[in-house]
Amino acid sequence: MNDLRVYRILKLVRNFFFSSVNREFLIFLFFFALSGTFWLLMTLNESYEREMEISFRVVDIPKNVVLNSDTVTNIKVTIRDKGYSLMTYLYGDKLHQVKINFKNYARKSGYGIVPLAEMQKLIYNQLFSSSRIVSIKPDKYEFFFNYGLCKKVPVRLQGRILPGQSYYLSKISFNPDSVIIYAQKNILDSIKEVYTRRLHIYNLIDTLNENIQLEKIKAVKYVPASVHVSVYPDILTEEGFDVPITAINMPTGKILRTFPSRVRVSFIVGASMFRTIHPESFKVVVDYNELIAHPAEKCNLYLRSVPHGVRNAHIGVNQVDYLIEEQ
Repeated sequence: MNDLRVYRILKLVRNFFFSSVNREFLIFLFFFALSGTFWLLMTLNESYEREMEISFRVVDIPKNVVLNSDTVTNIKVTIRDKGYSLMTYLYGDKLHQVKINFKNYARKSGYGIVPLAEMQKLIYNQLFSSSRIVSIKPDKYEFFFNYGLCKKVPVRLQGRILPGQSYYLSKISFNPDSVIIYAQKNILDSIKEVYTRRLHIYNLIDTLNENIQLEKIKAVKYVPASVHVSVYPDILTEEGFDVPITAINMPTGKILRTFPSRVRVSFIVGASMFRTIHPESFKVVVDYNELIAHPAEKCNLYLRSVPHGVRNAHIGVNQVDYLIEEQ
């Protein structure tokens, strides 16, 4: 039964391929593929220019030397050659990393340079004899180093973070909050803090945790090169306390009584911060010297002390009745 089924399938396939219509279609496909092959060979035999990246790496660095620039740098090289040669560069393993021997190019000043002519020579060592270098960007390879001179500096956020409506930023923290920088002495002396790469976030309502690279400075190495940034938004809430009124500049033997003795202080604060705020953190005062200089039926109230994190604090009333008594 199975043999019969196989025979029928083979018969259908034979009839399909060798019918007059399908035979003509197969002939068309053959010549179409043949012409495509000739076109591809002719195209690859033409000369083209193609930009590609070749990595340069500093090697054989002495143990007492700290490289302040990137160990590996990608150099953009434009090469002109036949299409099949360029295909080999792009998809084969012909091009390898160019290794720069530290001792051959380092200078005593903490600076090393591979000039354009030397870069071309190193790259040509990996190319086919028919290939020509059209351009190299940048036109020189530089590296910077020192002998362990470093210092610790704080990290600062660079960018703009805006909380959502009815929110505010209660805290921004870095882990670590400072990094070690390696550089020449004159550069170290000029750097007081380092910044993250620009971070722009709008309408933030949830806690943000993100690893972010530090903004690069030429000839400076960071350890570590990135930090973990945490941004904590908090919802704003309107609260209030009854705060006692205190007299200031009172002479000995006199007492100032106000009616009422407490007033309502209203303010806006983050919901999580409200637990740490108490009525004693506010101070509402009456100035005795002002009462003597400008006698009136009511005394003016002033809000002199407000705890950190409180916004838009204000007194419910600006004046109250008062009485000055002798002790």
